[in-house]
Amino acid sequence: MKSILNSFLLVALLASCSPPEKKDKPFVINQPAEFDTQQAIWLIWPTSNHKEGESVEEVTISIIEAIIPNEKVMVTCKNKEVFGHAKETLQNYFGDLENITLVEIPSLEIWARDMGPIFVETNKNTMAIADFNFNSWGYSDTSDPDTKTEEMYDVRVAEQLKLPVISSSMISEGGNREVNGKGTLITTESVEKGRNPGMSKLEMEAEYKRLLGVKKVIWLKQGLVEDDHTFLGPKITSDGTKAYTVVTTNGHIDEFARFVNDSTILLAQIDTTEFNDPIAFENHKRIEENYQILSKATDQNDKPFTIIRMPLPGTIFSTMSPGDYVYEYIKTLDYKDGSTFPDGDTVKVIAALSYLNFIITNKVIIGQTCWREGMPNELKLKDEEVFQILQSVFPKRKVIMIDAFAVNLGGGGIHCISMQQPSLSSD
Repeated sequence: MKSILNSFLLVALLASCSPPEKKDKPFVINQPAEFDTQQAIWLIWPTSNHKEGESVEEVTISIIEAIIPNEKVMVTCKNKEVFGHAKETLQNYFGDLENITLVEIPSLEIWARDMGPIFVETNKNTMAIADFNFNSWGYSDTSDPDTKTEEMYDVRVAEQLKLPVISSSMISEGGNREVNGKGTLITTESVEKGRNPGMSKLEMEAEYKRLLGVKKVIWLKQGLVEDDHTFLGPKITSDGTKAYTVVTTNGHIDEFARFVNDSTILLAQIDTTEFNDPIAFENHKRIEENYQILSKATDQNDKPFTIIRMPLPGTIFSTMSPGDYVYEYIKTLDYKDGSTFPDGDTVKVIAALSYLNFIITNKVIIGQTCWREGMPNELKLKDEEVFQILQSVFPKRKVIMIDAFAVNLGGGGIHCISMQQPSLSSD
């Protein structure tokens, strides 16, 4: 009896010496959806063009012009020189900068969706920033100095806003995660498993739940062909020539599937008339496999989704020449198919262009036009069809379509270069 009593006293003593559990420590309960109420949109001021003559700055200005009548825009600049240029440019264009705030934060690229702040809500009705790791979309290593600068971008935003950061060693980009704001996440295996070969799906899901507060993860298979990693090698086009992708992500979800409300998904679709294009036909096979998954999937409450199909523009080509920003990078890659980049020659490239890569704001939807003078009239009709689809799924918002081809030539679209800052539910 005495030994039992001594054991009890020892346990009690050890318990009294242990630090008390922090039962009131905040934890993440939700990542608000993009269609939820926002405080602001974050953008990065561009400092280079992907191709000479195609101005990324003009696209950025078009986005800002569409947003500022109704919402604040936060523009980050990589250094004081860029800050001064951006401020002067915006003042010349808009005059009053009442709804525009410029902040100096180091970065090399413009893809705020991927390395930017992921705003999440805690159980204390406060905001935090979820900070996944980053390896430059699989083109670099997490230890690379430039990649580290990009990886720190969201942390530096958190410092600006005085928000806590919840970090993970798991690599994941915002452009490959679509949430419905109620607990469901959609992502693609090709990207997440490729970024984290040492992690199982269950381990990755645990991190999604910890950092984003999601309850359910739906795994789609692959993204679009024009989003395949560039270092996998050039694609064979319908005329038998080769074309390179443009430093792409290997399948981000925001190129082909988007939540437009908590129960409705816009999903890309390829018209049968385009099946003679091998790139379009491969996209058809990939997307229909994803459609089968989504059509059988349910949300966090085990309810099925409404799926609305939306066309893709089809394969749109351009060229890159020595001196172009993207050309100078893709010529340095080690091509996994054993091919050799024809350094010095102009090459054919596939624009990373999708109608589903649109921006959702409080009052405005910013979509993309694809038709330009000299292109087939069918593409112009697609632009109009997409406008009508976006207006039908966002009846209370105004749809504004802009030409963002300059951004597409760098490996993404307008959604990829923006990040929304949500309002708290009590705001």
